[in-house]
Formats: sequence, structure tokens, C-alpha cells
Amino acid sequence: MKVYHLFSGGKDSSLAAWILSRLGYEVKLVTVTFGVLDAWKYARETAESLGFDHEVMELPRGMLERAAAMCIEDGRPGRAIQFLHERALETLAARRGVERISDGTRRDDRVPFLDLPKARSLEDRFNVAYIRPLLGLGHRTIRELVEKLFLVEIRESEEIKKSDYEVELRHILRELGHDPARIFPKRHLQSRVLGWR
Repeated sequence: MKVYHLFSGGKDSSLAAWILSRLGYEVKLVTVTFGVLDAWKYARETAESLGFDHEVMELPRGMLERAAAMCIEDGRPGRAIQFLHERALETLAARRGVERISDGTRRDDRVPFLDLPKARSLEDRFNVAYIRPLLGLGHRTIRELVEKLFLVEIRESEEIKKSDYEVELRHILRELGHDPARIFPKRHLQSRVLGWR
């Protein structure tokens, strides 16, 4: 049973991939890019160090520009990140031969996060199973598992080499003449998995 798993190379998407593999799924990691930067390469490095198959899925730059407009309009990134995540899941689910999709969203996430009606709608519209291995896990449990399994780098969002939506979103905001520091939280730590412990 193959599952296509959205993957940034961070601790949550890496832990979710590990859980899926332990459940017997054949896990294919998929990192999203909008063709603006080559930040996807950091997720590829993590995927290779963990021994998972990896691919890059390019979404239209216009989608990223729309998300940037949301950031500018709202003065914060939440709605834009949610929009990009939903489009990524839909694009993945719409691919020929895809029966199962997954991500690393957690119980305590606010954004990105699909509530139950949106999750059911995704499954119904695309005839896929949407699997969220971390959905029942809180911060403490995730931290314990990550510390046991992975070598992890944790830094400020602007400093870490990572492969999530935020990297290209920050870049395009700068291109449009907007300071991402005025939109994104002041102190925001993010992670990147470097390999197994």
C-alpha cells in the first residue's frame, strides 16, 4: 500500500513518515515547490538520510502569489499557509494512481490543519484516503519520539535551511517589496531533521 506524504524535512513530517512506514505503508515523500527557489533540496537531503523515496511536486507560481496577497491583506500568514496546504493536498490527491495521501499535521495545530468536514470533503472529491499519523499526538509525545529517533536542528525560521511553504512565501513577499518580518511571528522556531540517532 503506497502513501504519498507531504514532506518538508522537519520533525513533524519526518515523524509521520516513520509512523507510516512502521504501519507497513510504502512511503513516497513529496515536497512542494513553486519554482521560485530550490529549497526543496533540503527535504531531499533529509529524505535520503532517512532512507525514503522522495520527489518534488511543482505548483504554479500564481498560487504562491495569491498566498502572498493574502499575507499582505491580513498582515499575518495563517490564511495563506492554510490555502497553500489545501492546494498541495488537492494537487497530490488529483494525481493519477494516488489512493492515499498524508501529512504531518498534529492534534494541536491551528494552521495548516483540515477540520473534519474539510478532510472528508478532500477524501470524497478525490476518492483518496487522507491519513494523519500525528493527529492524536500532543507536543510532549511528539517531542519525546523525535528526540528518541532523529538528530534535529532547531533554529529561527529565517535562519534554518528548510523546505516548507514559508521559505518561498517569504521570498516572494520580499520580491513584492514587503518585509516578511512584519507578517510572520517575531520568534518562530522551526526544525530540520538531519538523520537518525
